[in-house]
Amino acid sequence: MWFLAALIIPCLLVLLFARVTYNRYIAVLLTVALLVASYFKGYTDELHEIVADIASTIAGFLWAGRMLDHLKQK
Repeated sequence: MWFLAALIIPCLLVLLFARVTYNRYIAVLLTVALLVASYFKGYTDELHEIVADIASTIAGFLWAGRMLDHLKQK
């Protein structure tokens, strides 16, 4: 269950923050800050969940770039 959340939630966070800030770099920075805070708090303790978080953040970064390009064209 947590692994599935690790695959979905960081991507959605990057998209949400990119939509609010209109900058995908700031969106990734905010998402990584939340992930690091959760790591220090002890919510994530397995390596495959951390790798899933990183992969999801990268996917969100790429998707946010396409989303923001599409918004600029309108």
